[in-house]
Amino acid sequence: MTIEVPALRLGLAGFSEAQQKVAADAAKAAATPRSTWELAPFAEADAWWLEGRRTMLMPNKHLRVQPAVPSGRSVQIALADVDRPVAFSLPLAAPDFKPAMTFTLEEAHSAVQALHQFAGFMHATLAQFCLAASIADNQPTLGAGSWEVLREGDLLAVVDLKLGAAVDPSALPSHFEGATWCVREYGAVMIPLNWPRASVSQLMWQYAQRTQRDLLPPHYRTKPLFFRRPPRLAQRQMRDAHLLLMRELVAQPGMTFEALQQSTGLADVALARYLSALYVVGSITSNSRRASAAATLAVHGRDATASQQSIFESVMDTGPRHSEPPARPRQDLTAPLPLTRD
Repeated sequence: MTIEVPALRLGLAGFSEAQQKVAADAAKAAATPRSTWELAPFAEADAWWLEGRRTMLMPNKHLRVQPAVPSGRSVQIALADVDRPVAFSLPLAAPDFKPAMTFTLEEAHSAVQALHQFAGFMHATLAQFCLAASIADNQPTLGAGSWEVLREGDLLAVVDLKLGAAVDPSALPSHFEGATWCVREYGAVMIPLNWPRASVSQLMWQYAQRTQRDLLPPHYRTKPLFFRRPPRLAQRQMRDAHLLLMRELVAQPGMTFEALQQSTGLADVALARYLSALYVVGSITSNSRRASAAATLAVHGRDATASQQSIFESVMDTGPRHSEPPARPRQDLTAPLPLTRD
């Protein structure tokens, strides 16, 4: 078994097309056994590079980055609200602005070093990706309970539905090759104090956003699909497409993959990716008996056939539940609630 290496996403603002090509080369050169880098849309990126010569400091202390291409748009950000690593290319246009991290794009070593530093900031995210990938590989053989992942007798990770999931922050993808999953009794596991912790839903959701694997089971492409419950996540983590798909399945329980394509206009690959994220956190199901109360009422009288069992549908969804969302009128086009807030 080979655990995949996560791809981190780099967003650019203020760079010309020629500069973007240089940045893409630097991203390729920054690959390590622990992570790779790729350019991505600015809003979806894990980290940002801002062109220092096109960055202005506004009177309100916000930053405005002017576009370098005719079709581009300026970007305005408040650094105090930024939740990801940011670096500025030299030289800087704003003389009074002293950023925490700078680099020289034209110097390959400087650009690559900046990305290595970014990866260091994201060590917990990288380790959690490796753990989630191992869960995806081992899920057919895992049962309900608490789990310890051991590597040559040493604790590598812990997965517990109440405590959450935690992994050694220094873990590499190779550490999970040959690792042993050991089932423990509930309450028999402990998470080291210095290990960052995430809910299992959060862990698998982030994995679904990054992996190149197709996580959607084959029968989800042919069987009727049903809304089960909202993801136990902050709403800001979901994209409009996720909310749209949940809305469609609340309004019309039992829609197929093909029907969802027609109703949403999403292409095959994109639809599978969005459904995969909802699947791994237990928000959709192909079994009408596991659907939400609203969906169950909507399909009352239909024949219900059991779907294949999955760790994502059963084990990860046994925690405390929100109350089921009530049935909504067809004209109500809002997203299903409740959604977990920050």
